[in-house]
Amino acid sequence: MSARPSPDGEAPDGQADDGDAFRMTAFYKEAARRAALAGEPRPRGVKGPPLRHLLGELDVFAEPFRRLHRDFPVQRTEHPRTVMLLPGFATHPIRMRYMAQQLERAGHKVKRWGLGFNLGPTEQNLALLEQRLVELRARYGRPVVLVGWSLGGLFARELARRHPDIVAKVVTMGSPFSGNPRANNAWRLYHLVTGHAVEAPPIDADLSAKPPVPTVALWSPRDGIISARSSRGRAGERDREVALRCTHLGFAYSPEAIAAVLRELEDL
Repeated sequence: MSARPSPDGEAPDGQADDGDAFRMTAFYKEAARRAALAGEPRPRGVKGPPLRHLLGELDVFAEPFRRLHRDFPVQRTEHPRTVMLLPGFATHPIRMRYMAQQLERAGHKVKRWGLGFNLGPTEQNLALLEQRLVELRARYGRPVVLVGWSLGGLFARELARRHPDIVAKVVTMGSPFSGNPRANNAWRLYHLVTGHAVEAPPIDADLSAKPPVPTVALWSPRDGIISARSSRGRAGERDREVALRCTHLGFAYSPEAIAAVLRELEDL
């Protein structure tokens, strides 16, 4: 005999509770799975940047005050580019707004990636990025330069592999495309947030394979999140590498990093 609905149309007593219990059980199982994934041991001989560099990332809190008194000189370009900025892991495009403003002051057309927070790769969000890339190419009539910070750089490299005809150049900033993907200080958080191992993304991608477009890796020996070896890459994995002196978080706002990106936009 089926249960009768209540007079107000709600589910019978106990039925909603059973559904809630099922959802809670599933939630706790998934949370436990992700916690176990995040608790996996680091491979022997693999390590991220030293603690002193990680502590140096606290510099980010001083940046808003420095910006109040900074005069950032920008020269107008004679060769405007269309640029898509791709944010780092667990960050929102607003974190790259200062960089976008300086690139636009130079005369470039700068666009966000359109996906909000970067919470890791999926075939669905890659498909959305491919669609946005195609639209930008059609709208502005020229190939797009992809500038990706950290995990955003891995997205940029994959987009360029899939659409080399409409990508003018890829500039990565502290992106871990080379070596062991656990050679950083963020892989446990990545496992917890995304639910998959950093070396086993749910997409078909070869992180170290160079895209068939000009590819430049900006890296820093002061990076406190990503191993310099991983973000610098080997010959054949990128066309050029450029060393900076900023922190990992500083790739999004330091004058040195912004100046480096501006130079790469001119060098096309």
